[in-house]
Amino acid sequence: MNKAPASVWRNPVHFLAFGLGSGASPKAPGTAGTLAAVPLWYLMAQTPLTIYLLLVLVAFVIGIWLCGRTSRDLGVHDHGGIVWDEFVGYWITMIAVPVDWIWALAGFILFRLFDIWKPWPIGPVDRHVHGGLGIMLDDVLAGIMAALVLQGIIWLF
Repeated sequence: MNKAPASVWRNPVHFLAFGLGSGASPKAPGTAGTLAAVPLWYLMAQTPLTIYLLLVLVAFVIGIWLCGRTSRDLGVHDHGGIVWDEFVGYWITMIAVPVDWIWALAGFILFRLFDIWKPWPIGPVDRHVHGGLGIMLDDVLAGIMAALVLQGIIWLF
């Protein structure tokens, strides 16, 4: 069911929803998608915070459409290869984080933990909100929770 369809490589909407193809990974596509988001975060983090926030907001809004459209096209709600939501969730985790490999790694680990664990309210949102918004929203919440923890760690150090 999670095998990447050939359309990932032919359809630009699917290619983006599959995280520039990273979601086509046969193993752990969510982790592969989050990993693919790291170099883009590094580029985005070079911009002023207001521009960074605007980029994340635009990526979220576009992601609702991208993920919803791809999900409908494939006939599978939240196909495992749809990882644009992981991109946005990771970028939320990394808001106002110092640009350093240790923080990039810490954010990666925290985001993946919250995305996989799905504590309240992430789990209920994942189960009950459908369509493109549902695909995006659980990862946005995971990103917010990971960001709060990461900011607390940064504050301590």
